[in-house]
Amino acid sequence: MIQQETRCEVADNSGAKIAYVIRVYGGSTRSGGFTRRTAGVGDRVLVSVKKALPGADVKPGDKSKAVVVRTAKQYRRRDGSYVKFDHSAVVLIGDDGNPKGTRIFGPVARELRDRNYMKIVSLASEVV
Repeated sequence: MIQQETRCEVADNSGAKIAYVIRVYGGSTRSGGFTRRTAGVGDRVLVSVKKALPGADVKPGDKSKAVVVRTAKQYRRRDGSYVKFDHSAVVLIGDDGNPKGTRIFGPVARELRDRNYMKIVSLASEVV
């Protein structure tokens, strides 16, 4: 799960390397419990770029929307299996939901297909 102030890898070639989560748009909170909003795979977040490649389109300090493609915290699928990754990662997107980069690095979760991020799924090298 990703929450506010989480630092994530950026899994595309937009030029950003590390992103800092400012706000979670999607996600959920547990009723009656700890009410910090957390994002899972396929949820949108607002991020600030902390580290970027020199000469890239995005610069450190730029704000952008992103979608979570991998989480280090395991999550349960409807068939009963659990999926987790080594690192949490996001892909920077525009307002229309299309990725800013032209390549996606590493595997992405199958749940992105259900959330209608088909462009990200088609660019990814592996869908888990």
